[in-house]
Amino acid sequence: MTKTVFVTGGNRGIGLEVVRGFAKAGCKVLLGCRDEDAGNEVKEDIVGGDVHVIEISLNNEQSIIDPFVRAEAVFGGIDILVNNAGVMEDSDLSSLSLDDFNSTMQVNVNAPLTLIQQALPGMKERGFGRIINVSSGWGSFHEGMEGPLAYAVSKAALNALTKNVAGALGDDSNVTVNSVCPGWVHTRMGGSDAPRTPEKGAETIVWLGMLEDDKPNGKFFRDKKEINW
Repeated sequence: MTKTVFVTGGNRGIGLEVVRGFAKAGCKVLLGCRDEDAGNEVKEDIVGGDVHVIEISLNNEQSIIDPFVRAEAVFGGIDILVNNAGVMEDSDLSSLSLDDFNSTMQVNVNAPLTLIQQALPGMKERGFGRIINVSSGWGSFHEGMEGPLAYAVSKAALNALTKNVAGALGDDSNVTVNSVCPGWVHTRMGGSDAPRTPEKGAETIVWLGMLEDDKPNGKFFRDKKEINW
């Protein structure tokens, strides 16, 4: 049975490679992005993929819910949700404004929460679901919570959200929630010095989404291996 995947921030960087990976695996992919034209432009390069562009803004709850509900009505239930879109505010403690902190939390934490709330009931009803939250080593207490303040705190919160929702589901469910650290990837956010390609950053995300029998839940992964929170 063909799986339907919803990917936020799917028009560039890691998100675009996630879209390519799932399309190559035979999935129907809903490419979520802020600008429909930008999505349609990159979609043309995905050869043979069943890809559909969904214009979605992550700025507030309603701007997330409305396009997601419309997408489900048109394309059916979402089997795999990839919360990939993110922002990085690089101000330090002395210069970070509350507005910038709040906007970071909105995109990196609140939006994934809203999308999980929308997707999870249908996943439970159908008896299958994979939710993958794209996090960072900068959100890991084990790795020192380094990096820009707002970004690090938001990714730690995303990890906490992953762990809490996964715990509520339990290990017997066929719906799982996991986080992924894609590593330092050469993207607009990662910069030109980053050693890893977007393709490499996307590998673990697609792998987790396509797992059938092995069902890790509430785990944190890098390069298809569990790492510490």
